[in-house]
Amino acid sequence: MTARVSTSETPVVPLDGTASAIASARRALLADRYPVDSLTVEWRTFGELAPLVPAWRKLAETALEPNVFYEPAFALAAAPVFAADAGAMLVWSERGPRRLLGFFPARIEKRRYGVGLPLLVGLTHPYGPLGVPLVEREAAELVIAAWLAHLAAETELPGLVLLPYLTDNGAFAAVLEPILRRAQIPFADFDHHQRALLAPSGDRALYVERALSRHRRKELSRQWRRLSEVGAVAFGAAEDAAAVADALEHFFTVEAAGWKGRAGTAAAADDDLRRFVRKAVTGLAAEGKVTIDRLFVDGNAIAAGVVLRSGRSGWFWKIAYDEAYARFSPGVMLSVALTEALVADARIVRADSCATADHPMIDHIWRERLPLCNRLIGVGRHAPFAIVRRLEALRSAAIAGAKGVRETLRQRGR
Repeated sequence: MTARVSTSETPVVPLDGTASAIASARRALLADRYPVDSLTVEWRTFGELAPLVPAWRKLAETALEPNVFYEPAFALAAAPVFAADAGAMLVWSERGPRRLLGFFPARIEKRRYGVGLPLLVGLTHPYGPLGVPLVEREAAELVIAAWLAHLAAETELPGLVLLPYLTDNGAFAAVLEPILRRAQIPFADFDHHQRALLAPSGDRALYVERALSRHRRKELSRQWRRLSEVGAVAFGAAEDAAAVADALEHFFTVEAAGWKGRAGTAAAADDDLRRFVRKAVTGLAAEGKVTIDRLFVDGNAIAAGVVLRSGRSGWFWKIAYDEAYARFSPGVMLSVALTEALVADARIVRADSCATADHPMIDHIWRERLPLCNRLIGVGRHAPFAIVRRLEALRSAAIAGAKGVRETLRQRGR
């Protein structure tokens, strides 16, 4: 690759002797198992990906950093709604049994800044708020390097890549950044923010007790007693495929009855959205990767939350509650019960809230934080990296300003 100056000022720290020897031995082993000349890279549209599901699913199981939104059950269901113009860069090992080692979904945005500066942008959307590609954990360094080399050599693709919603401290970023520094590929990060994360340590059983103040716990107990005076209160968790399908209909009903229904943004209000959500959730449920928790009063669901899973990670994907019961805080009640269930499940190491930064509810229950950013990478020799970096900074500032104005108006309207 062409050598260029990185936009980052941080120097590369040399490994000490022992660590360097271990790293060299590991690279040699992987180079023998996955030699560079045996890796091939291709682009396929989402319409061409269905035949690859078995290989794609196996990659998801061995991914360096899991991303449920890039798993086939979810991504193929979302494609007709959110990825009609998208595809994926696939990295294959051709030596021995052909294996899919890398999955980098993206779309080409030709006028992101209102001018003709095309950009290859990682695939995210309102229902898929994470942009970490799937790469085989044992060959991650080689796969990422092959992906970058292909982008640099392929003149029909933009020479600039933007990876949105990249985990700042995640395993993928930890492998990507040294490669960029060594190859002197320029990169810059934008929109740094954090969202609530559940990552219990120590005595997991005490997580909720430590997270919530005594006053908040007493208030929740009081609201529970008051709700119990209305009717019989119960929690239920649906995990098997048939139960999840039934529970999802409860979620649609509760969501449509709330503010999203009034705003016309509930999934049930749009046939395409409803079809996508149903297909994605039932598809993942068939693999044992969905739980839908519900809060009932006299057998009627008044709150529902959908949790997706991949590997040892979870995603608190969606929540809805019946606003007729708002004075009892059913959304908070359900979130606390769901949290207790997650910390009791030893299979889950951490769960992403999928919430906005500074969320007024989940931030006070889930105390850890997931740092995220959008990373711009200049892979093409003649790509106008400096210009696009400035344009992306201006775009980010404009979006942040608009959000601030909207929040001020919302506060005044209370």
